Amino acid sequence: MARTVKRAFKYRFYPTAEQAEELVRTFGCVRLVYNRALEERTRAFAEGRRISYAESSAALTQWKGTEGLAFLRDVSSVPLQQALRHLQAAFSHFFAGHAGHPTFKSRRRSRLSAEYTRSAFRYHDGALTLAKMGVPLAIVWSRPLPKGAQPSTVTVSKDAAGRWFVSILCEDTIQGLCPTEHVVGVDVGISALAALSTGEKIPNPRHEQADRRRLARAQRALARKQKGSANREKARLRVARLHGRIADRRRDHLHKISTRLVRENQVIAVEDLAVRNMVKNRGLARAISDASWRMLRSMLEYKAAWRGRELIVVDRWFPSSRLCSGCGTIGPRMPLDARVWRCACGDSHDRDVNAARNILAAGLAERRNACGGTVRPDSRERRGLGSVKQEATS
Repeated sequence: MARTVKRAFKYRFYPTAEQAEELVRTFGCVRLVYNRALEERTRAFAEGRRISYAESSAALTQWKGTEGLAFLRDVSSVPLQQALRHLQAAFSHFFAGHAGHPTFKSRRRSRLSAEYTRSAFRYHDGALTLAKMGVPLAIVWSRPLPKGAQPSTVTVSKDAAGRWFVSILCEDTIQGLCPTEHVVGVDVGISALAALSTGEKIPNPRHEQADRRRLARAQRALARKQKGSANREKARLRVARLHGRIADRRRDHLHKISTRLVRENQVIAVEDLAVRNMVKNRGLARAISDASWRMLRSMLEYKAAWRGRELIVVDRWFPSSRLCSGCGTIGPRMPLDARVWRCACGDSHDRDVNAARNILAAGLAERRNACGGTVRPDSRERRGLGSVKQEATS
């Protein structure tokens, strides 16, 4: 079954000197407008009132008429309006309790980006031209856009390593995968990136650890450079390029794993992990961040939705590691270095594979009950075991 979805296609491009200057100026104006509007909204919130998007838009028009902010008229107005819309969305999430209070954009640490809607760019025969520019962007088309695509939004960004990217949002038709009887439970970890209920373990490449010595050397060199000097900027770029290399390799590896799991299985069960709380452990924070469990789950979520697969998230308090997948007994708490344990029933378990099997069994039990199955399962089935366990090991 085919699905029509909104999909972003990201490409690298190489701007001319004039284009780079125009984009950098736009980035600065976007940041300024966002911060000024946030300041006004924060002041109003402290006074017990709220400012709407329409009021912020009217204020932007006034700012353009002042002497000190007249330069805002030199860039396209669309990215500035989009910045106000993003701020409106941020406050909507804040008032709904889904996110914290919006923060100001930093000149150094914030992502440099500008969003253009359809009225501010022209796309024809593979040539993309932004507002205020006379020539198209020199884009490296690493993969084609969907046939007959009509982009609705274009986002231009520049990363810390100085690389320029353009993300083109358009509609795409994605073919669903043929149904399969295969199901899998996934337990993420550090020693192995993912243990599957089938008994397979996907190794953890530890991309950050592989480049840790080079990264530490580059960071020490950066710390020795005088602030504001040209050599410090060169050293900063070396550090940024290393971070970019690590992030690119990690993302590529997670894309391959998630695509494979979605392609091979009809149902995928994962555990709901509180990664934000787990990284507070100073001894494991670096390894957990390097594994990027949250990114893997996000990829599984949207790829499963695209391809007609089902992703089940099991409660984070489910004792998947301590539960015997054979008899259903909950064992004692174990230290992290205990990777194999033996149950009183005599079964010996690999900690990670046993957890993956229990996660799958619990996920299938939730799925069966949600589809109108047994309302009051017996004690073993309430733990996601019993007859469900036979499905998990088949």
